[in-house]
Amino acid sequence: MNRCSLTVRHNFSTGLNIRARSPVIFDTDPAQSDRSRDALTAAHLYYIQDLTMDAIAQELHTSRSSVSRLLSHARETGLVDIQIKSPLDAPSQLEQQIEARFQITAHVVPVPDSASDVDRLERVALSVARILGQYFDSNMTMGIAWGSTMNVISRHITPKQTHNSQIVQLNGAGNMRTTGLGYASEILGRFGTAFGAHVQQFPVPAFFDDPATKHALWRERSVSRLLEMQAIMDIALFGLGSPFSGVVSRVYAGGYLEQAEFDALGAAGVVGDVATVFYRADGSADGIALNERSTGPDFTVLRRTPRRICVVAGRSKLASLRGALAASLITDLFVDESTARALVEAP
Repeated sequence: MNRCSLTVRHNFSTGLNIRARSPVIFDTDPAQSDRSRDALTAAHLYYIQDLTMDAIAQELHTSRSSVSRLLSHARETGLVDIQIKSPLDAPSQLEQQIEARFQITAHVVPVPDSASDVDRLERVALSVARILGQYFDSNMTMGIAWGSTMNVISRHITPKQTHNSQIVQLNGAGNMRTTGLGYASEILGRFGTAFGAHVQQFPVPAFFDDPATKHALWRERSVSRLLEMQAIMDIALFGLGSPFSGVVSRVYAGGYLEQAEFDALGAAGVVGDVATVFYRADGSADGIALNERSTGPDFTVLRRTPRRICVVAGRSKLASLRGALAASLITDLFVDESTARALVEAP
């Protein structure tokens, strides 16, 4: 059964603005279909007709708590999309400053300064997950870099059905302790399920022992096919790895690097990585030995991607963020308010 979902926009000067979104086809499971139908009805009564939850409960012959769960279901499944539009802060001053200085689109997520780095990441990731469907559609390819940030985003994605779309893994995940396939495939699988997209995994290690092995494997047809898909991506979604982060980046804590490699990265002036490709504060990546063995995409490939969405949470990643901006790796930035403020205050 088809129903129309709702977009709800709150404007502080004019109140609620609601328009129909594209049709949503409910699950073939009758129970799920009934729940979605009830959720849409409750959302219509609450957001359009301004009924209280008590009044809706009476009309639907259910409890107030059930109505609350139906409204939550409507938001979580994309039946209702709520956006806050304030004429007093559209876009925020911080976003304007970042856009003017770095020529990128900025999305600053309000987070209290007292929040821990874990909570900060959760809130920024949730904001990304809720609106990612605005960027990704049918007949598109999105590259995903596995890691702590992508793991959190993947758990909160608002579902959106697409067709002929693909999710491509940007870099291998194996190391000396594990193949990494379970961790990476779980993350990519959530993205694929949310968007009804085909998932293309990259079953290679994060770093080869010998650059010659990498160059040889890159000539294999099965691998070159995936590299060709990366080269024509519409979107790349990634966090920034950092040796300084409060939420430790998986590449620095998951058995991927030995002490000698840490020492070499420090000597090379590395401040972070994108998909296990390392860079310095000035954005340069040349001459960093570990990049010769990395399976992440070369930055020239990444820069050709039309939309490059970077997700950053926590001031401990500030150096990594500045380096990524210097490297011109970002077109769209999602960042917490404290980190955004530190970014624009820096000379």
